[in-house]
Amino acid sequence: MYYFKCNRKKKTCLGYDVLCGAQKRISWIFDQFERLYVSFSGGKDSTVLFHLCAEEAHKRGRKFGLLFIDWECQYRLTIEHVSKMVKLYSDVIDLYWCCIPLRTVNAVSVFEPEWIAWEEGKEWIREKPECAIKEGSFFPFHQGVLTFEEFIVLFGKWYSRKQKTACLVGIRAAESLNRWISVASDRYKQTFQDRRWTTKVGEYVYNAYPIYDWKTEDIWTYCGKFNKIYNRLYDRFYQAGVPLSKMRICEPYGNEQRQALDLYHIIEPETWGRMVARVNGANFGAVYAKTRGIILGNYTITKPEQYSWEEFVKLLLNSMPFQTAEHYRNKLAVYLNWWRTNGGLLNGIPDEQSGDLGAKDIPSWRRICKCILKNDYWCKMLCFSPTKTLAYQKYCELIRRKRELWRLI
Repeated sequence: MYYFKCNRKKKTCLGYDVLCGAQKRISWIFDQFERLYVSFSGGKDSTVLFHLCAEEAHKRGRKFGLLFIDWECQYRLTIEHVSKMVKLYSDVIDLYWCCIPLRTVNAVSVFEPEWIAWEEGKEWIREKPECAIKEGSFFPFHQGVLTFEEFIVLFGKWYSRKQKTACLVGIRAAESLNRWISVASDRYKQTFQDRRWTTKVGEYVYNAYPIYDWKTEDIWTYCGKFNKIYNRLYDRFYQAGVPLSKMRICEPYGNEQRQALDLYHIIEPETWGRMVARVNGANFGAVYAKTRGIILGNYTITKPEQYSWEEFVKLLLNSMPFQTAEHYRNKLAVYLNWWRTNGGLLNGIPDEQSGDLGAKDIPSWRRICKCILKNDYWCKMLCFSPTKTLAYQKYCELIRRKRELWRLI
């Protein structure tokens, strides 16, 4: 496979293979940045990136940081693989194995729409490893229970020590349109020295994607040809009939990740038994996450004939726990008011319209209904992003007051 250069419209072949291209980029990163660390998940892509960075570090006699977010609800095979990689390259890494409370979306329950990994007072799925950072207080920036997105930004700022820093991330443009755009786009990001495979994410910190042009086949060719260790969980995925393109390792309860929940009880029944007891809705998600229709808002959705979509949305909200319903009402009030005041829909959004269930935000009550059925807690379908943890309560109080004036929902 040949290395290619991205622009917004096409790929340009530069005449050398992707391994050579990745090695050149990693060497350049070591030359340009005072500090660097690898964001490691235990998956196939970040494993290859880890191998390549360790090889370069050995050549230079230099160390780099390794950040691994341990989500507690992970396959035992993944934790074993991470431990092997850490041991193999212990001489060139500064390890940050984080077993600290972090909030993330739980898209399989309205009773617990977010869950907290390593939450105090809970019976954890397993014990924290000895080498792990076990308390959030280890980091001076840690306040309350942060989300993953908040933690990543604050960690990069803290790790940089106000020096030029690279965070190496194992994403590949072939995986999705969003990842292609993150590399190819030059409109919405700042880069380092015009390398499109870099993105500025902080005052001193840049994300770098050295293997962005690799395909799935390149990942496995590299591991096989050079006899590199990899996460044996992928062997189990293969035995379970999972296509190569669908093999993903990440926290399990998100809107996309929940579709692989049913594999846990097939591959690691003991881990699955603990997960069902640990996280609200886990078994429900395993049973229904792939089901089409109304249960979790997958694909096409339906409603009772006697209701309009607006009425059905209100029925769903009234059936939820109060706190979850209030969260959605706040988001929906902002959304409806924006379309009324900025979007030109003075009489409100329509009940449904063509294309309103697709990726583009075409406003309708049917789209709102799909957002709720999907347990899209932060309403990403409606173009919202997660509210920062420390500001969330103030945000809720502010919107609650505005709702009384708007009288929308």
